[in-house]
Amino acid sequence: MRYDEVVLGRRSIRGFLDKPVPKELIAEVIEVAMRAPSSYNNQCWNFSVVTGAPLDAIRKGNSEGILAGEPDSREFRRFDAVPDAHRGRQVEIAKQLFGAMGIARDDKDARQDWVLRGFRQFDAPVSVVVTYDRVLLGSDIAPFDCGAVTNALVNAAWSRGLGCVINSQGIMQSPVVREQAGIPDDQVIMICVAMGWPDESFPANGVVSNRRSVEDAVRFVGFD
Repeated sequence: MRYDEVVLGRRSIRGFLDKPVPKELIAEVIEVAMRAPSSYNNQCWNFSVVTGAPLDAIRKGNSEGILAGEPDSREFRRFDAVPDAHRGRQVEIAKQLFGAMGIARDDKDARQDWVLRGFRQFDAPVSVVVTYDRVLLGSDIAPFDCGAVTNALVNAAWSRGLGCVINSQGIMQSPVVREQAGIPDDQVIMICVAMGWPDESFPANGVVSNRRSVEDAVRFVGFD
């Protein structure tokens, strides 16, 4: 596929086939992704690719934690309150997904089931946990590098027929992720990517999020 076809065709996948992804294919995807831009060429990213029993244990720990009311223990920085404009776009995509899945506004059980799917990393056969070197904690380098490589990762996967969704819910209980994935203490957990073969019959997989227009997002300065 041409680059434009990958970028414009890719969408977040939240329903996966019960089909393993070859280790060699995942390694190939990550190798391509690591050609992403890196601030000062630090390449501070690391990847823990998890499947099977360890991933099941992460799903269980995340789900049990949220149901028990345990606090969010993600390790990366985040806003306590999302600004209105950004929150509006979150609500918009949620409405699209609930509409595709036929989840009514007042159907609390179906809504909770959807939330729990996120904590289970949408039952994907693979989770790629992206971490960065702790020595860079608090710097601008780590978020830049991890964002760039994660974008490259999902696009490289898509070009090879794999679907992904970038999933912060999957690392909500970071101690569980760290233990089950064997992540060393000198790394900070940034994000995870659920990966697998898309289930084309899953309604939410057909959802394509809207994007801001160029006119809304871009200022051209100094042009005639």
